Amino acid sequence: MTTTSSRGRRRAPTRIERAAGRAAALQKPRVILALLLLLALTCVMLLDGYLRAEVGGDQRVRDGASASKVPDKILNGGPILTFRGGQATSVSVPDKTIALTFDDGPNPTWTPQVLKILQENDVPGTFFLVGSMVSRYPSIVKTMVEQGNEVGIHTFTHVDLSYQSDARVDREMEQTQLALAGAAGITTTLFRAPYSSETDAIDNYSWPVYKRLGADGYTSVFVDTDSDDWKRPGVSNIVKWATPSGTDGASVLFHDAGGERLQTIKALPQYIKKMKAKGYTFTTISGVMQQDNAAGQGTAAGSGSGAGADQQQAAGVTEAGVTGEQPGGTLPNGNGRTTSTVSRLQAAHREATGATLYEGKALIAAVAVAEWTVPALAVGLMVVGIAVMSRFGMMLILARRHYRQRNKRRFSWGPTVTRPVSVVVPAYNEKECIANTLESLARSTHPIEIIVVDDGSTDGTSEIARSAAESLGMTNVRVIRQENAGKPAALNNGVRSARYDIVVMMDGDTVFEPDAVHQLVQPFADPEVGAVAGNAKVGNRDTIIGAWQHIEYVMGFNLDRRMYDLLRCMPTIPGAIGAFRRDAVLEVGGMSEDTLAEDTDITIAMHRGGWRVVYQEHAKAWTEAPGSLKQLWSQRYRWSYGTMQALWKHRKSLTDKGPSGRFGRVGMPLVVIFQIITPVFAPLIDVFTVYSMIFVDFQAALLAWLAVLAIQLACAAYAFRLDREKYRYLLMMPLQQLAYRQMMYLVLIHSCITALTGGRLRWQKLKRTGEVGTPAGVS
Repeated sequence: MTTTSSRGRRRAPTRIERAAGRAAALQKPRVILALLLLLALTCVMLLDGYLRAEVGGDQRVRDGASASKVPDKILNGGPILTFRGGQATSVSVPDKTIALTFDDGPNPTWTPQVLKILQENDVPGTFFLVGSMVSRYPSIVKTMVEQGNEVGIHTFTHVDLSYQSDARVDREMEQTQLALAGAAGITTTLFRAPYSSETDAIDNYSWPVYKRLGADGYTSVFVDTDSDDWKRPGVSNIVKWATPSGTDGASVLFHDAGGERLQTIKALPQYIKKMKAKGYTFTTISGVMQQDNAAGQGTAAGSGSGAGADQQQAAGVTEAGVTGEQPGGTLPNGNGRTTSTVSRLQAAHREATGATLYEGKALIAAVAVAEWTVPALAVGLMVVGIAVMSRFGMMLILARRHYRQRNKRRFSWGPTVTRPVSVVVPAYNEKECIANTLESLARSTHPIEIIVVDDGSTDGTSEIARSAAESLGMTNVRVIRQENAGKPAALNNGVRSARYDIVVMMDGDTVFEPDAVHQLVQPFADPEVGAVAGNAKVGNRDTIIGAWQHIEYVMGFNLDRRMYDLLRCMPTIPGAIGAFRRDAVLEVGGMSEDTLAEDTDITIAMHRGGWRVVYQEHAKAWTEAPGSLKQLWSQRYRWSYGTMQALWKHRKSLTDKGPSGRFGRVGMPLVVIFQIITPVFAPLIDVFTVYSMIFVDFQAALLAWLAVLAIQLACAAYAFRLDREKYRYLLMMPLQQLAYRQMMYLVLIHSCITALTGGRLRWQKLKRTGEVGTPAGVS
């Protein structure tokens, strides 16, 4: 961009303006990427829920409906229903023939055992598969087909289709076909409805479904004999109930999924041996259809109607899908059956090609991702939940200990520090706030010199500062102007210009309480202390955003600092109020421009320099929190990204000794876990909660959310008690959890993406209103 001077001449943008423009250009794509990642996760969860019938599941089962509209020949006919030429036709299983059928699979535990039994006994089976299970266990289906078994559709989510719309019926069938295509490279013309049994159970509601599917080329399969193995009545009863009377042929129903099937596994080989001993042969549904076609051709040939026989044969081949023998004759397929025999037994199969094949493979791949992602996330979230609860407990215990230790009457840092100190105030376009800042310092109970470093302001900040100092009669104020170089450079300029050995740093929009400086410098009586963090308070807390940040400051920041102080691994001294030994700051190289979080950077540098960093709760300062969501996003984005930069910069502290190593092995892991990793996972907890409320158990999910909120509320109340804050602001906490917290998560995700993609940002100036005045005006 370019700007125009007062004389109308255009000037080139400054280096900082160009950097800000580039940063702004990079922000939007990263925000979109963060939202896309969250959307992708939501889609994965919805897919996983759909596979498990949590999303879109329908447990209704129709029973006892009238069958007045169903033809008697169908109700009393065979177990195979076709619609050849648009006419409903039933086919019966020939005498001494068994078509073994299995429902509800595949199952990773029971289906492989069933397949092994069938292979050992050289018996084919027809498996009616649930599409969601096919997509979860594709390798089992592939093995099933390769062994010469036949497969049919049992819907995708195992719903009663008589309750479903035409669109849902089509979706159930199409999705299962795609799953079969992705798993085994085939589609099928066989169908068995969930909760169906014998043909006399067809009613006025299911009959239209069968007719519609018949018109689409599907053959519906029922049963003659039901083993009722799902009831687990005992092995002997399963064998008994699956045995047809006399020499009747039968379509026999077993289950290879849908529950514990140990009795089925034990009964199946006994049943096969028993039926073979009685002279029965085993085939698939297509095998039954072929035998029926052959019988029809024989009858037509016997009547001398050649043309009619040809037509009937053609119709039989089309409807049953018989493809005839494969070229090359009779090649063994490894199962004791020849290739031509296997082909006839799997005549309902069609080779999946083109878009169907690739869409099927994509479905299988997507399900595989969901199958691994969701359980892994569930375990991760459980670990995160335990860690967060443990942290809450540790914070409460250590915060209480810190409070009692520092508020004992006999507690002392050492001799009272009374010598003068320097207060450095970096300021960039702070015309709204700088006068209030100086006014608060004018009431300081501790002797100070004030150094205002104007970092190239364009709004007259330095003139306002000089005017305010003059009007307040402050002779201890120096105003230093410099070219705009950023906050770290301004602070370094102030430190170099300081006359005293202790330097207090504050922001240009911050207001100190009268005794803030005196309280802040007392820990320097201990020669091991190199830096002190003060207690920053939100001044503009009467707005919704301000109240949310007030809760965050009291609960999140100050409870944390109490804990970190006792553990001697304080990660950050707030820019609003902090104090340093001047020589220590210069010794570690001053305020660095390497990161956007110069306060975190210098704090870690102090640890690495061998200094102790402590928290002084009685040194209070009031700061103006961002007044809009946009400004809040910008501030927290800078903080989050800057913290990551600082941690990476000082990663070698992990192997250091002394105070540096203590921070590296205690403080750094705590910051990484609880300020980066845990918050990144936190949106997933909310997504899981919403998902559970909508699709699983609303009451249980709501109670779990309320329980977590109650724990957080208790922690916040205790933090407010320690800081002697008013509890009324906690009324905003439920809304904070629903809105504010989500924004903070997105900010952190945005920062992580920026870090991973190597983005660079510069320090950003927030718009101030100057509404934070003297501490007395803050309630």
